[in-house]
Order: sequence, then C-alpha cells, then structure tokens
Amino acid sequence: MSTGVKIMGILTARPGKAPELRELLSVTRVSSRTEPGNMRWDIWRDRANPDRFILDELYLDDTALTAHRETPHFKDYARRIGDLAERTPIVLDPIEVT
Repeated sequence: MSTGVKIMGILTARPGKAPELRELLSVTRVSSRTEPGNMRWDIWRDRANPDRFILDELYLDDTALTAHRETPHFKDYARRIGDLAERTPIVLDPIEVT
C-alpha cells in the first residue's frame, strides 16, 4: 500500500531575501493545496535560523507529483527560487509510515 510521495525541501534565504521567500512560499502553498493529488503542503521555519524554511509536501502518487510540477504556480516558483534561496529538495519513499 502506498502512502504517497513525500518531499521535504530545505530552503535557506539569501541575505535580505527571507521576507520575499516567505511570500513566494505562501502563495505557492495556497495554489498547491488546491491540486487534486496534493495531500499536504506546509511551511515550517527553523527556530535556530529564521532564514531557513522547511517545506513538507505530500502527493497521492508520482502522477500527482508530475502534475504539480507542470502547474503555472510551480513553474513560477522554480523560475524565482534560485534568486531567493539555496534549495535542497529531498524526495522520499515510505518505509514504515502510518
């Protein structure tokens, strides 16, 4: 049984870009949550480093993830994110998930 496709994104804002990064993430979250295959799209902030944000995304399956990456809001995010943050995306497969 699949429990979806999980993505964790670690984004560290470039100097002075944290407010702009937070706004981009907020806008992207609203649009992403409306996608039929999206099960989660949450934004977290590191307490020890307020310039570091963690994305917690969950998609129904690989098809939903592929569809997400074809949306206008994801393409806008992908076009802008490099100017705002250092980015480390991590795509995860479930091992023991409830």
